[in-house]
Amino acid sequence: MKSVNYVKLFFWLILIVAAVGSGMFVAFLRMDSPVDPSGEPVLFTVKKGSSILYISSSLQNAGLVRSAFAATVLARIRPYSLKAGTYRVSPAMNTDAILRQLHEGRQESVRITIPEGLTITKTARHFDEAGIVSSAEFLEACRNRRILEQFGIPSASAEGFLFPDTYQFHYGVQGDEVVSTMIDNFFRKTMDMENLPDTREKLFEKVILASIVEREYRVAREAPLIASVFANRLKIGMGLQSCSTIEYIITEIQGKPHPTRLLTVDLEIPSDYNTYLWAGLPPGPISNPGKTALSAAFNPPRSKYLYFRLTDPVQGTHVFTSSLDEHVDAGREIYLKKAAGN
Repeated sequence: MKSVNYVKLFFWLILIVAAVGSGMFVAFLRMDSPVDPSGEPVLFTVKKGSSILYISSSLQNAGLVRSAFAATVLARIRPYSLKAGTYRVSPAMNTDAILRQLHEGRQESVRITIPEGLTITKTARHFDEAGIVSSAEFLEACRNRRILEQFGIPSASAEGFLFPDTYQFHYGVQGDEVVSTMIDNFFRKTMDMENLPDTREKLFEKVILASIVEREYRVAREAPLIASVFANRLKIGMGLQSCSTIEYIITEIQGKPHPTRLLTVDLEIPSDYNTYLWAGLPPGPISNPGKTALSAAFNPPRSKYLYFRLTDPVQGTHVFTSSLDEHVDAGREIYLKKAAGN
């Protein structure tokens, strides 16, 4: 009789364990199910050094998982190693799918295109507006001595070496990484260019020239001729007399809006960047040039031109002349190139 009771007791214990296990399994399935099947994707950031429990709690607080406890248990059972970064996840995803994305490090990235001719401050503004990195952090990285020395840039900033291109960065990327990527891209894109200078000092001078050419040309085929005008002036010790250097002084050094036209008083601003007052190159680049301007500066064609004047503001074409009289005859109206990035 006792043995029968033991059998019944054992049978009931099995049923109870099965029922509890089934209940737990159902409960777990519910905890793993999406919070909101129609929910919209959101950005979720995992900070470096965060624990699994902290991340799970943050996911629950953000309305992305039903249970921080279930998420923690699941992450440890798998096991998942949740990586720092910013992710695009949705309450329509189940808990396991969200954790797996964090484990695989499939971060959200943003695509940004930096046009030719921007200064570092305008480039910084582009990154700030895109939500990638703040202007302050970007500019600090542009002046980081470690980065400048790493790439052998003989200047106080990376001005001129931030290659204009389309980039893709993860949200939360550091300013140092963004600037280093752009400088590295500059050297990769120029390494096969014809007549690339063989020293950093010579390269720096050519980049300064290219930065001026970038802000002066409008039609690509004219960039080499504009470079030849400046090269000829440098040879004879004649001032470059580039309007773009005056614009740089006004907008970047004085912090004023881009002028619609230059006045005589502007050409007399006391600055080392004023190529109307001083012969030779300015102390540093005035923009970040692209391939067209760089190639033109590396390879200025032989010419007798000492002057150029914009004669068709719609088409952006110039007339090139060898004497001041010819230059004056070409017209007196001065047109300024549109502010880069505006």
